[in-house]
Amino acid sequence: MQFPVPLVPGTLILREKRFLAHVRLDDGRVVIAHTNNSGSMKGCSDPGSRVWLSPADNPKRKLKWTWEIVHTGPDAVPVGINTSLPNALAAEAAAESIIPELSGYDRVRREVRYGQERSRIDVLLERGPEESPERCWVEVKNVTLVRNRVALFPDAVTTRGRKHLRELAAQVEAGDRGVLLWIVQRQDVDSAGPADDIDPQYGETLRDVAARGVEILAWQAEVTPQAVTLTRALPVHLRAPQ
Repeated sequence: MQFPVPLVPGTLILREKRFLAHVRLDDGRVVIAHTNNSGSMKGCSDPGSRVWLSPADNPKRKLKWTWEIVHTGPDAVPVGINTSLPNALAAEAAAESIIPELSGYDRVRREVRYGQERSRIDVLLERGPEESPERCWVEVKNVTLVRNRVALFPDAVTTRGRKHLRELAAQVEAGDRGVLLWIVQRQDVDSAGPADDIDPQYGETLRDVAARGVEILAWQAEVTPQAVTLTRALPVHLRAPQ
């Protein structure tokens, strides 16, 4: 997936209140960027980090910049932190048969309301007659936390994430497929799993719904200032090494 406009480089001054980032652009301007990431962003929000912002094309928007990428760690690994981008990546991957488990569907829909808890599914895949289609409900999560080359989710306690897992399990029990897709927007990982030390309830819920038929997938993405591209499937450990 290509960025529609060139990203602008800068240096992170401060992440404030989760959704704001103060950045000094390379031309010297200090701007405030929207941070589309509700997690803690452990290891991805250190002041002084190299970052990339996308300019907004909506003249009515209050914040004219969005934080897209941060370079982190001693190797300055680029990490995609925009949590809305993986949803588009997943829909694109399904439409273009990039992820085998999500291939073979006729229709790709996004943000469909479903379930007893009235969630919105990130991607709904359908095939067959519209009155009685085969359905695959796909919940997409962006993963940025890495320890010992293991991508870990979540990076903060998430009651919302547990709710989404329960909704997927309910769809499986109703006869559909339910898929949790972790998209890891960084290249320095070999596998993925739950961060039990951060949110043990999420880990327990994940293992419970996996035993009930929810499929857990993880895909790695290469991140550059020009594009974010899915590159390979990652092994998933339901109990990640700490």
